[in-house]
Amino acid sequence: MSTTVKITAAEVNKLRQATGAGMMDCKKALVEAEGDFDKAIEVLRKKGQKVAAKRADRDSSEGAAVSKVNADNTVGVAIVLGCETDFVGKNENFLALANQLAETALNHDSKESFLAADFGGMTVADKLIEQTGVIGEKLDIKAFEKLEAPFVGTYVHINKIAALVGLSAKVDAADTVAKDVAMQVASMGATTLSYKDFDPAFIASETEARIAVIEKDNIELGRLGKTLKNVPKYISMAQLTPEVLAQAEADAKAELKAEGKPEQIWDRILPGKMDRFVSDNTTLDKEQCLLDQDFIKDEKKTVAQYVASQGAVEVTGFKRVTLG
Repeated sequence: MSTTVKITAAEVNKLRQATGAGMMDCKKALVEAEGDFDKAIEVLRKKGQKVAAKRADRDSSEGAAVSKVNADNTVGVAIVLGCETDFVGKNENFLALANQLAETALNHDSKESFLAADFGGMTVADKLIEQTGVIGEKLDIKAFEKLEAPFVGTYVHINKIAALVGLSAKVDAADTVAKDVAMQVASMGATTLSYKDFDPAFIASETEARIAVIEKDNIELGRLGKTLKNVPKYISMAQLTPEVLAQAEADAKAELKAEGKPEQIWDRILPGKMDRFVSDNTTLDKEQCLLDQDFIKDEKKTVAQYVASQGAVEVTGFKRVTLG
């Protein structure tokens, strides 16, 4: 290796712009490569491989969740670029890299295809190794989700959570609706679109488990002389068959009669009692089903009711990625 090669500031800056490495690292790489730009990049990459090998068992629990949607709003992608510390995760260059990677991810249908994609003359996987050497922390793609629909919108919460929502049509308010629902996805963490998607066996086991927890809590509450929690018979609208609802209405009427309420006012009271019955017996839906959740911007409506109020449009799907 020659030690007489003169390295200019312009060459150092060019390598720095290309790789993001520090000034001194770039200068050392150019000296080692005897001024050859491509060889200098390879020097930095090999350094990254060494750092990556040493830090392979580190936990990349910090980072950034970002999303991108294509120009005609028909395809969206959300990824999490992981790193080791919050300090790096908030760095402007790191966030810029995450967004550049998301642009590349738009053109790929799987994490594997994305990692093998070209990114400035190297694969995405190699770029992560290179930047591991530059930054000194383990970098990896912790999550990759893609969504296609007639209209796709997104919402990102302080680079910690990124959500995508697909709509069935591009209505006038599509951008607002998609963003509002994506905000709901980000904040409330639904796992499925509707209670209709639940497997009956899952509902049955979840019902048993939840009732057992409430009954256990009630033992302690009773011991302390406090008000007991309501023990529901059901936890999902999927269980509220016409027969179940008819029996609930009959029970409500029997209560009103026992309370001495005049029959002529029952029609004014029954709707509220039935709404309460449904609410008490659909706790699983409220937690996990996007369309059945209370809308965060107007809790008097469900998400489904909010979307229906915005025109002839439906939610077709959603995706969510998070640092946690």
